Amino acid sequence: MKRKLVITALALLALSSQLYARENLREVFKNNKAVIYTINIRNFAAVDKNLDGLIDPKDGDVKGTFLNAKDKLQALKNDGINTIYVLPITPSGKLKALGTAGSLYAMDLFNQINPQLDDDKNDMSAIDEAKEFIKTAHSLDLNVILDLPSCGSYDLSIKKPSWFILDKKQEALIPADWTDVRLFRVYNDDGKTLYNETLNNFKSFVDMAQEIGFDGIRADVAAIKPKEFWKEIINYARSKNENFLFLAEASLEWSNPAPMTVSKYATIDELLEAGFDCYYGSWSDFKNIRTKKEFDRKIENNLKNLKKNKGKSIMAAFATHDQQAPILRGKNYWDMILWLNTTLPVNSYFLDGFSQGDDFTYSYENKKAKNSQTDDEYYFVHSGMFDIFNMTGPIRNKHPELKKKYLKAINFKERNFDLINNGEFKLLETNNERVFAYSITDKDRELIVIGSLDENQNQEVNIKSKYLKKDYLFSLINTKKQPKIENNLIKTTLEPLEIQVYMVSLAKTRAM
Repeated sequence: MKRKLVITALALLALSSQLYARENLREVFKNNKAVIYTINIRNFAAVDKNLDGLIDPKDGDVKGTFLNAKDKLQALKNDGINTIYVLPITPSGKLKALGTAGSLYAMDLFNQINPQLDDDKNDMSAIDEAKEFIKTAHSLDLNVILDLPSCGSYDLSIKKPSWFILDKKQEALIPADWTDVRLFRVYNDDGKTLYNETLNNFKSFVDMAQEIGFDGIRADVAAIKPKEFWKEIINYARSKNENFLFLAEASLEWSNPAPMTVSKYATIDELLEAGFDCYYGSWSDFKNIRTKKEFDRKIENNLKNLKKNKGKSIMAAFATHDQQAPILRGKNYWDMILWLNTTLPVNSYFLDGFSQGDDFTYSYENKKAKNSQTDDEYYFVHSGMFDIFNMTGPIRNKHPELKKKYLKAINFKERNFDLINNGEFKLLETNNERVFAYSITDKDRELIVIGSLDENQNQEVNIKSKYLKKDYLFSLINTKKQPKIENNLIKTTLEPLEIQVYMVSLAKTRAM
């Protein structure tokens, strides 16, 4: 009898898991529910035995693979993450390379997995190992998207020159300063019809991603390919899976991201019309914003664009792998990036290492390598940025005290999701041009966020609140000090790059 009862309980548990399956990822993004965590399989679960920052099996190190990466997914789930974004997994070029392992974005093949990611201690193929990773993620209700590089390796341009745009010397074109990659051809010689080889190659990438079980694709530098190209690729993917997500690395403020032989670049509107669900917010240069006017303009431009393109969304892009670690500007700036991610009505984005305060500075930086898998003899890195060029160890827990703050902000977003995403968003007036402020209100609450853009001096500011009356509850969500409350004004002083978060509620109806 006991055995039968156990079996029945297990059956009910299985039924429950089917009833409460993962949410449709396109809907998750549309509703700003995504809390994205970006990982590099090559280092995510690697083991650096001698702590030199590099992974070398000769030193007893263990390289990162899909199989050991899957064992760390539960921890991400526990941290409030619901979407894993995997940096490129395709083989990397080895010629004219940057770094000793090859850049993740120097794609050498479209439909295979980089052998560096294969666990050679078993007989499984790298594809099957990746499937196990996805299977584990899905069992935890985590969706997973895969990065699609925009360009090909120099090696590939030698093997298949017809696949690439050629310059006046009939050599494959180098896009901007990305010296280790070459630009794929998009059009036929008429400059109007699409080049089938590139289309078919990108479709083969989609085939691989969908066979493995990925839930969507992040398109690297999507704007350098035209609307009609992406429309065909996206329609192809959705003919097999209508819920397959497409995220565009593109910004409203991008202009001519790379030299091309076509007449124009895809706009955000064109990419969204092609079928992309989401794009990067205009925050890649956030560290350069100095005034409230500049901050407000970015917010207004994105809100205006979303209103025009209903059903689409924005991903926060304050600290991606293309930007320096926020902690390098101090803990106040790190805190600002955290709370902007969790209080703005956007899909939140966190790079592996953010919550641990890794500053992406390396003892091996640009030093001559002991050995190399490429023709580069040096450990090339972008100082202060996530290493995508070498076989590196896992993220370092440089500031363990930050994790508690990180979890507090993630939990705040989850608890107040309806307010943040469905409330009335408003940019607030301030009496200080170095301080930005915004509020989000519903019928009985007002979330107020105030931030200083000055990195040198304290800034005083007054902010008006809708609910600062006699019958209110004022909650300090994220601040180092109690502000002064006079009439309907919040009077506070901010340290350099400090962000403060408050909640004002009608006390008789709601309490925080």
